[in-house]
Amino acid sequence: MTKPVLPPNVCVGEDVVLGPDVRLAPFVNLYGCEVGAETRIGAFVEVQRGARIGARCKISSHTFICAGVKIEDEVFVGHGVIFINDRYPRATTPDGNPQTESDWKLETTLIGRGATIGSGAVVMCGVTIGANAMVGAGALVTRDVPPNTLVAGHPARAWRRLIETNDLQTK
Repeated sequence: MTKPVLPPNVCVGEDVVLGPDVRLAPFVNLYGCEVGAETRIGAFVEVQRGARIGARCKISSHTFICAGVKIEDEVFVGHGVIFINDRYPRATTPDGNPQTESDWKLETTLIGRGATIGSGAVVMCGVTIGANAMVGAGALVTRDVPPNTLVAGHPARAWRRLIETNDLQTK
C-alpha cells in the first residue's frame, strides 16, 4: 500500500497504521496508533501510541485521543474533546523523580460503533460509551454510557433512550 499524500505540517510517525482514504488536516500529530479506512481527522488533533480509531469516523479539530482509547467504526467526535487515561496523574514519584510509564496504570476507554461525542466533552478513563450513544457538548463522562442513550451534564447523566441512530434528527 502506498503512503497517502499528507498536507503540510502533519506529523505521522513511522509506526502509524493508516487505512485507505484517510484524510488528515494540517497540524495533526499521530504516533504509534491505528486509523481505519475513510476516517477524517481535523486540524490540531493528537492521537497517541496505542490508540485505535475505526473506519469512517470523523474526529473534529483540537481533540486529544490518548493511549488506551479504542474508537470503533462510524464514530463522530466533536471539536475539543479530551480523553483521559490515568485516574491519578502525577508529575513525579513519591521520592521526587519524574514519573515514567511504569509508574502509572493505563486505564482503557471504549467508544462503541456509531456513537457521537459532542464538542468540549471530557471522557474519563476506564469507561465504555455504548454503540449509537450520544454524549452532549461539554459533558463530563465519569461512568459507562449504555448503548442508544443520550447523556449530558457535568457529570453526565442519562437524559433519554434513543430508539434509532437518527432518533434525534427526526423529532
